[in-house]
Amino acid sequence: MNQRILNGTLALCFSAAVCSSAWAADGTIKIGISASFSGSFASVGESMKTAVEMAKKELESSGGLKVGDKSYSIDPIYVDNGSDRSAASANVLNLIGQKQVLAIIGPMSSARAIPMGEVANAFKTPMISPWSTATETTRNRPYIFRMPVMYGIQATASTKFIAKEWKTNKVAILYDEVSAYPSGMAKAFKETFEATNGAGSVVAFETFRTGDTDFSKQITAILNSGAEVLYTPQHYEEVPLIVRQARKMGWKKPITGSNSWAGGDLMGKCGDDCKGLLFTGNFAPGGVSGVAKTFVEKYQASYNRLPDEPAALTYDAMKLLFQAIKNTGGLTGNLVQDRSNVRAQIAATKNFEGATGIMSYKGSGDPEKCTVIIKIDDNGIYTNIDKVCP
Repeated sequence: MNQRILNGTLALCFSAAVCSSAWAADGTIKIGISASFSGSFASVGESMKTAVEMAKKELESSGGLKVGDKSYSIDPIYVDNGSDRSAASANVLNLIGQKQVLAIIGPMSSARAIPMGEVANAFKTPMISPWSTATETTRNRPYIFRMPVMYGIQATASTKFIAKEWKTNKVAILYDEVSAYPSGMAKAFKETFEATNGAGSVVAFETFRTGDTDFSKQITAILNSGAEVLYTPQHYEEVPLIVRQARKMGWKKPITGSNSWAGGDLMGKCGDDCKGLLFTGNFAPGGVSGVAKTFVEKYQASYNRLPDEPAALTYDAMKLLFQAIKNTGGLTGNLVQDRSNVRAQIAATKNFEGATGIMSYKGSGDPEKCTVIIKIDDNGIYTNIDKVCP
């Protein structure tokens, strides 16, 4: 933690002495929401907000959040991290110190969740990232939690379904070596796939850098490698470019990826070229039942569109936080103590059933849950076709 940040926050609410007043005396619990309402992740930020508002509306319709013998309303305090790590780190201080939030939901991407989590953990404020999968987000940070399955779990699921679906042990990987998520996911998949299929089974390991749009050199190497499957754990902006260029250059074999495909407007940009493709993730609106089906129906009724994975994970993060606050048995009025109590209840979560499945925390901020195998069907709808569980 940067010492200048620590020294510059003495006037804010970061200690028991400063935070001992009855912060929720007005019956309102403030929750910080760090989202990308501008920049490259703006569409994900919009999905996040719809889910927060939906969870809030449901809570209000049931009479509020009952904690002990008192009911509270929820006040989401939104801040725009601008899809920028520096902005995310700066505005978390405002949420913790000046806005006096009990906990934080967000940010979504690992690039922002890692530095923001460092600050939140240093000031002992619970934070749940709905979509970050990087190990560093939660490592040695007892106040930081995540909702999605991690790199290694997705890598294992991908390895298993590639063997099951395409019966091959030769794959190529294409990824952005600068961006935190694709780089981490690609390396985890390579390690897992080669541990299962032997050294050299990843026959091409091609990289590019953020902002590149011409992948012809890398695709040529992949075409010449003997690979039977192309794995690209890229975000929704690059996937359409990669798929179209690969097809144009003669790649007729399967292309697959990870949960980074699930946000944004991938199908709007990729269209028919992406129909039929498979990838691993945490949630798809098609082929669901139970809690997930109810969520999809409510979301569609509220917003006239199907929910994406970021929306579903954010919704679950809100519901999980509500449950943790309720399970404290009552708020003390001391913000530092209440933050600690909420953290303890999140960490103690067992068999929480949300729209994205059943999950538990067992000694860390990383959930134990199943990975979903998703197919983009002929109508462009992401559909559950299988799952791989720990």
